[in-house]
Amino acid sequence: MSTYLPSIVSTIRTDAFDRQIDRLFNEAVRAFDAADQRWVPAANAWEDDNGFYVQMALPGWEPKDITLEVTNQILTVRGEQNVEFQNADKFHLREIANGQFARLFRLPSFVEHDKASATHTHGLLTITFPKREEAKCRRIMIEET
Repeated sequence: MSTYLPSIVSTIRTDAFDRQIDRLFNEAVRAFDAADQRWVPAANAWEDDNGFYVQMALPGWEPKDITLEVTNQILTVRGEQNVEFQNADKFHLREIANGQFARLFRLPSFVEHDKASATHTHGLLTITFPKREEAKCRRIMIEET
């Protein structure tokens, strides 16, 4: 058993090392390509007994600047806004998103696309897809004999 433990540790270290190298590479590429940098909003996706949900962080965005489409089990969320900054000759820091984005999410087959709804509250866009009735969890009663 003691010979197995070092291989697990080395695997964990290798994975962590690989992630760190990937992160450094991505940062380097972004630094060279800053003029064409694409912004992608942070997102969460989860399900519960009643539905499947996609949530995106879009602070400062208006619902009129965002479009949602579902085609072939793919949810596409697009947005475009161009905020003009008055009296800003030279930025010292600019991390707040401006411009356009697109994100695609593969939806599970158990959701009802035609009954989807969306809300935009406090900078969070939440898209709700109810589950089909046959996909919902149900209890089966056990009969005593």
